[in-house]
Amino acid sequence: MVRHNRRSFLRLTGTALGAATLGAGTATAAPSDSRFFINLRDVDRSEVPDDIEIIHDLSQADVLVARGDQERVNGTTVADRVIDRGDDRTGAVKSRGGPTTDGKGSSHNHDGAPKNSEFQWDKRVQGVSNELTDKPGGGKSIHDTTTGAGTRVAVVDSGVYDAHPDLAGVVNDELSENVSEDEYDWRPNGAGSHGTHVAGIIAATNSNDGPDGGVLGTAPDTEIVSYRMFSGEEGKQGDGYAGWVKAAEANCDVINYSVGFPAPFVYVDQYPFLTEELRIAEQVAEYVRSQGTIIVNSAGNDSLNMSPENTLSIPTEAEGVFGVAATGPIGCGWGGKHSDNEAKWLTGNRLEDPTDSPAFYTNYGNAVDVSAAGGDADLDALDKIPEAGQDLVYSTIYETDENGNTVPAYGWKAGTSMAAPQVAGAAALVRSLRPDASVEEVESLIQKTASSAPGDETYHGAGHLDLKRLVKRA
Repeated sequence: MVRHNRRSFLRLTGTALGAATLGAGTATAAPSDSRFFINLRDVDRSEVPDDIEIIHDLSQADVLVARGDQERVNGTTVADRVIDRGDDRTGAVKSRGGPTTDGKGSSHNHDGAPKNSEFQWDKRVQGVSNELTDKPGGGKSIHDTTTGAGTRVAVVDSGVYDAHPDLAGVVNDELSENVSEDEYDWRPNGAGSHGTHVAGIIAATNSNDGPDGGVLGTAPDTEIVSYRMFSGEEGKQGDGYAGWVKAAEANCDVINYSVGFPAPFVYVDQYPFLTEELRIAEQVAEYVRSQGTIIVNSAGNDSLNMSPENTLSIPTEAEGVFGVAATGPIGCGWGGKHSDNEAKWLTGNRLEDPTDSPAFYTNYGNAVDVSAAGGDADLDALDKIPEAGQDLVYSTIYETDENGNTVPAYGWKAGTSMAAPQVAGAAALVRSLRPDASVEEVESLIQKTASSAPGDETYHGAGHLDLKRLVKRA
């Protein structure tokens, strides 16, 4: 097996990979036409001209999202930013579709085509449930203790396709909201299945009664609230922050925000506006945390060292935001003599890289609080061996069939976007056991119970997410 590894080279040279390939759910961070933030800690609200349109009033955080002539506002303002999810540039590698919910698995196996849940190495290695096949019927699982009941997780993203059988009854359609400026509801509208994939990682219920079953989330009894910030392929950071505030005021326990600025929009000397962007993010985060809501954010997919003073990855580096780096295996169900035996995929020395190994694309450094499963890839093998895609994370998506109908399906994605919802689901498990735990207590529990992993704190912060230790401690 050829191992495609550029991590050591990137660390030595400080080079960041192109954002068009490896954006952290982003491809640009261009200013939004005429939209900007007003920082009310520097601007008197009464002095904002009447012809400046207020798109989102976030005065709880001393922030306004406005449209108009930015130059007419005396005081601190900074342009709102466009986040682009066009051309499948939302992850570390190109997404891969899988079977529809009534289809058959394509891989062949010693005991037949694998069930959908058998592709979930991320859940199996954590012992989430005995419904999965790592140790069928044996031992106590995470879900024997808690499934996240009584909690609420906001997914601020591209919308959630709630017609998927594994997400049926999961999304609160009364609280969910479109926070973009288009006229549609909170379901996906042109930015793909990124938010649906994230929602499945958190809360999929494995309810598909088709021949291959479904997939299972970390906290299948939590409630998802969808805040759609993307209209078409573009989302705006100000809409994302509006989703944060709404989630906090809807009593969400945690926000999953798999969105952020990509390289090169991380270098303060090139883009000095980042300093003011950071202030906005921190003010909104401060308010959200005061309401008891945790903000979990993907660290980014640029192989970027976030520690140097001249780098600033927003919002990961904002005070009050919990940053998650990505890990993943190489060789899950391919490249070895036992690749036809899914029960042995995660055992012994059959993986080229273990599941807690840093992914080749993940950002790293001081802003990482913990790492979690986001998927990895041998890029040389990925284009040649179909099964190599099994090192990515498998979850709920939707597709368009030959008749133009939207149909529920499953697929693989990789990125810190997939790692963050692992932690968001874990936070829901903690809150289900300890409803009165503060934001700081939940974050501390996740960090203190994290396991050591290859790469140490550089890539993992306090360590790698460990659900067994976390739930036991909680």
